[in-house]
Amino acid sequence: MRLTKSTDIALRIAMRLAVADEAQAPTTREVAGEVGVPYTHAAKVVSRLQHLGVVEARRGRGGGLSLTSAGRTGSVGRLVRELEGTGDVVGCEDEPPCPLRSACRLRSALRAAQEAFYTALDPLTIEELVGPPTGPVLLSLSPHPPQT
Repeated sequence: MRLTKSTDIALRIAMRLAVADEAQAPTTREVAGEVGVPYTHAAKVVSRLQHLGVVEARRGRGGGLSLTSAGRTGSVGRLVRELEGTGDVVGCEDEPPCPLRSACRLRSALRAAQEAFYTALDPLTIEELVGPPTGPVLLSLSPHPPQT
């Protein structure tokens, strides 16, 4: 199973915000540069994370991004489920639909594997993910050249 690019970006942003100094909350542009993603992608992801209650964004002087307590201590498995959605791993019902879909055992096996993947992430929190050695690396990130 492979996560979508948006979910990957969301997890990187959440982890970066988990180690941010609250007195100097980074902007979306700063975080995008530090985690090496285009600003436009980061902005969309931050908006989604705000909607999910994981990130708080403040505008204007003294503004910036911060991870909410729910974002800090919530389940990574739950967050990934929210970001990825509940779709199947394979497109059995896509156009054209798979001719095996009415008698296929693979679909249910893949659903079980997908749920096992999420279940493995359930006990983890963003806060736990940024413990050493990850946290110090996140704090040392330098902005990459701006991407649009």
